[in-house]
Amino acid sequence: MSSLTEDGAAAGLSALGSPVRLRVFRLLVRAGDEGANVTDLVRLSQIPPSTLAHHLAALSRAGLVRQEKRGRELICTADYGRVNALAAYLTENCCAGLGLGCAQDSAA
Repeated sequence: MSSLTEDGAAAGLSALGSPVRLRVFRLLVRAGDEGANVTDLVRLSQIPPSTLAHHLAALSRAGLVRQEKRGRELICTADYGRVNALAAYLTENCCAGLGLGCAQDSAA
């Protein structure tokens, strides 16, 4: 069973529903466990700093991004646990019995 509520899942999906936030999140996934500082994210995404801050805040509120101050840098990392919980929420009732067959069976 997923650890997310319906509201939590909706918040995560809504946050990723913005093309800009999706691009930023994918950059953080590429950065891995080390994360990326905001200066690098501005450079890589070509998003103005104030706009990026707005999008990072939305991703953080949804629990998809963690932010940590390291010295003078703000390091952002993707929260893989939350992403995995979101994926689990979306698929937890897969093939639960609507008599429609299972998409996972036909993918093999």
